Amino acid sequence: MFRKLPGDEAQHLVSTTPDTAVVFRPAVVRTPAFVTFVIFAWRLFAGSVRLFWRHPIASAVVAVPCAVAWLYGWLQSVVLIAVAVTAPALWCVAHRPSFLRLVGWRLLAFWRLVWVYRRHWQPVMIVSGLGRHLRGRDYLPHLMRIRCTSWADVVTVRMLHGQAVKDWADRIDHLAHGFGARSCRVSIARAGRLLLLFPRHDPLAVPLPALPIPDEVSVGPVQVGTREDGAPWLLKVHGTHVLVAGATGAGKGSVIWSTVRGLLPAVRAGLAQIWALDPKRMELSFGRALFGERYAATPESCADLLEAAVEVMQERADRFAGVRRSHVPTVEDPFVLVVVDEVAFLTAYQSDKGLKLRISAALATLTTQGRAVGVGVLAALQDPRKEVMNIRNLFPDRIALRLDESEQVDMVLGDGARDRGALADHISPVPRQGAGVGFVRLEASPDPIRVRAAYVSDDAIRAMVEAVAA
Repeated sequence: MFRKLPGDEAQHLVSTTPDTAVVFRPAVVRTPAFVTFVIFAWRLFAGSVRLFWRHPIASAVVAVPCAVAWLYGWLQSVVLIAVAVTAPALWCVAHRPSFLRLVGWRLLAFWRLVWVYRRHWQPVMIVSGLGRHLRGRDYLPHLMRIRCTSWADVVTVRMLHGQAVKDWADRIDHLAHGFGARSCRVSIARAGRLLLLFPRHDPLAVPLPALPIPDEVSVGPVQVGTREDGAPWLLKVHGTHVLVAGATGAGKGSVIWSTVRGLLPAVRAGLAQIWALDPKRMELSFGRALFGERYAATPESCADLLEAAVEVMQERADRFAGVRRSHVPTVEDPFVLVVVDEVAFLTAYQSDKGLKLRISAALATLTTQGRAVGVGVLAALQDPRKEVMNIRNLFPDRIALRLDESEQVDMVLGDGARDRGALADHISPVPRQGAGVGFVRLEASPDPIRVRAAYVSDDAIRAMVEAVAA
């Protein structure tokens, strides 16, 4: 009645009699106790060495007092702890940045590694589908390292063999909620390794006042705001073209006026010119005196001004041919920045087909040939769809402020930008919280950068006009 079956053959056995008992007894190999003790001792030693190597400061904080108490008694250990607590506290009070850089963020990283990430790593990986449970064993991506900054955790992960970056990008919501963060962004560290960025708080929640007019005469990059990591947001306008997309009230005017403010010293020195196209007659008209005769509001005058910029570009191209390959601003050949507010009104919503063709042809010519001879375009629009702005791919640098739909993020910043964490459709519509906040995709990097442009008030624009008039 009973028969021994080797291996996995028992699961394929079909019984024709219901009272037949199928007994499967796997082969058992007994490991000597000495080998087991050696294996556990080696794992304990290797884990201790790895812990001390990866987290020397945090390990020393625990190990040194214990060693002193073992060798000299608990009283000396208490004195050592008191000195060890008092000295860092004085250091933190005296010079907080160096304390945080050398000690504080490392201790925070160790704490969050133990309490947040290692504690929840296995369930988050399995539930989100990034890990696999096969034949009683968990195959998980390897949590390699965590680094803390003033506002976020940067987690280095080694993917499983066969995984792709898109597998992680599709699950950023799972990762963010699993580890208690507002959002998650994915970037590539190197082949097989990813960087996961989990913000702990929002450093761009407070609006930025208008930046001071720089003293240095330069055509860029100009500072227009602040990046999420605390570094200044420098926008390159000379030698490139910039597209700014955002819904109504998203802060497109903040980007435009901050750029104008940064170029003001070069305008005074005659090294830069700003040509303004303002079909709405609202945003740029407030500082019309800054532009002089290079200001257009009606569709006819906008077409004429764009064609005049094309003539300047072609004249320079004829003179520079065979002489130079890049533009250096001079008083004779200044950098020309063509600012177009609400470009869709001129290209897509223009009822006059003749004007529409003239404007579209001029913009296409400027964006394809202008930057080599010192003619740049800074265009703003609300709707980034292809039928509205069919030359959006001719802008190397793009800025996505608050958008209405998730699909619009990839339209502006390129395919996969939203999956990598550019959640421009989640920016708050409340002006104080979300105006000027956006994501930037630079020509040299596909990874989006979260930024906030400084708000230039009406009084600041009046002061700029008075400064130029003086």
